[in-house]
Amino acid sequence: MARVCFTFSVGVEHLDAYKQAHREVWPEMREALSAAGWSDYSLFLRESDGLVVGYLETDDFEAAQARMSATDVNARWQQEMAKLAGGRPDDSFVVLEEVFHLD
Repeated sequence: MARVCFTFSVGVEHLDAYKQAHREVWPEMREALSAAGWSDYSLFLRESDGLVVGYLETDDFEAAQARMSATDVNARWQQEMAKLAGGRPDDSFVVLEEVFHLD
C-alpha cells in the first residue's frame, strides 16, 4: 500500500466555504473515493495562506486518480471546488516525496 501526500491551495477568502463543503462531503463522493481505491484519506488546511495538504493510502495512485476522474460525481465536485481554489484542485496536486516513515 502506497502512502501519498500532496498539496494544493485554496483562496484565503474562500476558507470558510471550503471547510463547510468538507464538513458535508456528498455521500456519493465518499463512495466514489472508496470505490476508486482512496483510503485513509485526509485533508489538512493552513489558514494563513490556504495551503491544503492531502494524505491517502492506495495501491496505485495514478490508477486511483484515473478512476476518480472518470466519475460524474468527481466532475461535479471539482467544478464546485474550482470556485474556491482557482481551478480544479485535482489538476493542481503537487505530490510530495516520502523521505521517512516510522512503522
